[in-house]
Amino acid sequence: MVELKRDIYSKLVQWKNNDSGKVLILSGARQVGKTFILNKFAKDNYKKYIYINMVQTSGQEFLQCLQMSNEWKPGEARIEKPLHKALTLFDPDFQDTKDTIVVVDEIQESARVFSLIRQFSREFQCHFIVTGSYLGKTMNKDYFLPAGDTDAMVLDTLSFEEFLSGAGKCELYEKISLTGDDPHESYDELRDLYDIYIHIGGYPAVVKTWLETGDLEKCRQELAGIIRIFVEESERYFDSILEINLFEQLFPSIAQSMIKESKGSANLVTELSKVIFNEESDRVTRKSVNQAIGWLYRSHIIGYCDRANECNIMDITYHSRFYFCDVGVARYFLRMSGADPATIEGIVNENFVYLYLQKLIREQKIAGTAPAFGVYKGGEIDFLVRSLDTYEDCAIEVKSGKNAGKTANRLLEDGRVDKVYFLKGDTYGGISGKKLTIPVYLCRRIDF
Repeated sequence: MVELKRDIYSKLVQWKNNDSGKVLILSGARQVGKTFILNKFAKDNYKKYIYINMVQTSGQEFLQCLQMSNEWKPGEARIEKPLHKALTLFDPDFQDTKDTIVVVDEIQESARVFSLIRQFSREFQCHFIVTGSYLGKTMNKDYFLPAGDTDAMVLDTLSFEEFLSGAGKCELYEKISLTGDDPHESYDELRDLYDIYIHIGGYPAVVKTWLETGDLEKCRQELAGIIRIFVEESERYFDSILEINLFEQLFPSIAQSMIKESKGSANLVTELSKVIFNEESDRVTRKSVNQAIGWLYRSHIIGYCDRANECNIMDITYHSRFYFCDVGVARYFLRMSGADPATIEGIVNENFVYLYLQKLIREQKIAGTAPAFGVYKGGEIDFLVRSLDTYEDCAIEVKSGKNAGKTANRLLEDGRVDKVYFLKGDTYGGISGKKLTIPVYLCRRIDF
């Protein structure tokens, strides 16, 4: 059986060693492997591991233990440390030491347990991790958000590097020159693997299917199953049949919005309402679309891209474009939309770069709250990046074609950026002054 190594494992170990006293909230889309990696981390690094899943029997049992530990009648002595008592009732071997870890999975299913996070942080020595695929539910007013008492991590679908690790090609990827100094055969090998990756994406079950069978059609079926289950599970969080029907239409509508050659939208909700219903003025429709988009965003299915007006990183229009949080999902819905192969290829490559920039923002290596594309003198650049190390501004052009590079060259000529990166699939790389041409599949090696 294939076991995929995940980069987040070392971050979990670092979190343990830092011993911040805070509860770790691990978020991520459904079926990205949160439970698997936490099981491995907990068993490898702690003497005692308690696992509670709020959608399974263990969750109901823990709620019963909470109820018993809080029972009290006038005149009786109150139970000291009722939460400690609840965990002892749940597992008689529980000890509140740093060698113990408690993982509460799918915590969004219980507002009561979620609202205990602050107490987990402040009243215990042992470590707590809470996680869930649908943490968007915790935006409900019944959930107490424990600001200041939590650390946060996100587990994404497998990156290209993690995919290569599973294929045994990570060393080649890490050592190859960005600018074409190695044998072309090495680049071709990585490009062929990249072509596989941007077809299937990074969901662990899909990647395992390819590693075990090499069958792209089986991978597509596996991905379709993941999407179907996500939609079915999400529907129980929506109240009306209108919202449920809208939710199923939203995916292809988002794909259509990605296909449009535009400068982004000032109001994505209104634009999507037009695509779905052709009714701009229906307030209920726009509210429902907004709620559904928010759900997809908080479920780590889609991400926002901002717009840098006149390529000024300090003049941002927020949430002007969508991308998917997995390139396989992006291709799946772009294909459903009927887009031609060249268009799909271009957008999926952009989506691939977007996800890397999103990671760098999360790690506070580049500026912004989301990746940003730029508009400049009527033209457009795919992404604009400001390094938080050197404060250099870099333009990134992913698309190919006769107009590729026109805006990028103008930005250089006008002194608006310090470097331009041309990311292409059919190149071995090269440098010409402040212009760097790099194979798109090596973009994650760029250190801004």
